[in-house]
Amino acid sequence: MDRRAELGEFLRSRRDALQPGDVGLPVGGRRRTPGLRREEIALLAGVSVTWYTWLEQGRRINASRDVLLALARALRLDEAGRDHLLALANADGRASDPVDRVIEAPDALNRLIMSMEPAPAYVLGPRWELVSWNAAEERLYPALHDLADNERNLLWVMFCEPTARRLIADWEDRARSTLAEFRAGTTLLFDDPLVIDLVDRISTASPEFAEWWPQHDVAGFQTRLRRYNHPRAGRLTFEYQQMIPSEWPYLRVICQLPLPSDDSAQRLAAWRDIG
Repeated sequence: MDRRAELGEFLRSRRDALQPGDVGLPVGGRRRTPGLRREEIALLAGVSVTWYTWLEQGRRINASRDVLLALARALRLDEAGRDHLLALANADGRASDPVDRVIEAPDALNRLIMSMEPAPAYVLGPRWELVSWNAAEERLYPALHDLADNERNLLWVMFCEPTARRLIADWEDRARSTLAEFRAGTTLLFDDPLVIDLVDRISTASPEFAEWWPQHDVAGFQTRLRRYNHPRAGRLTFEYQQMIPSEWPYLRVICQLPLPSDDSAQRLAAWRDIG
């Protein structure tokens, strides 16, 4: 699928997700299809129905930034959705380096996450490869040590690794938010062979992913609490934080911070027999 076709699918999915009352249009009357009509979005965005239809159909037409922002407002997109739309509409956009899969994290980032003990922390590559993690993260999720190379990916772990599904207390909510953040975070890699292979493998292995992926949900990262049902340390709660190193902007450092007056990190640290 090329970028224009992906853009068309994204626009259709967002249009189908809206109802007339969401955008201030009269409610009522029978509709043959869910969501808003193309002419309604065109009216709200101040563009012609023909032009908008061509955009949804993936035709080779140019759209200015101002027009795309008008479409984003008409579709009630949040910041992540707007950025996703702008990136897909940029036909000349290309993923930034590195193109290859990241195998190892820079030594400075390894030392950084090791210094975060007893807080679990890890480093993600541009395709959400799990490239490095500290001992606390492995105590939280011991299966990391045994994953195959092509399974050491946060999206794969979330949807396809049964240990993770049992570990994460509110799995469905976290899985859907992870999928949406992955899609937003890999917009410029949507046609990358490694990303395509990852999505295909997860779609085959996970019915939930196969159902949710075509919905084209996107979301930006948000600080939030993560809750786990750890088989040895009990109920654990951490604050999920993300940092993007200025020197390596294609990498993400994820740290799960202990909460004040909470002993989750201490209880997790007591279990040191991770092997």
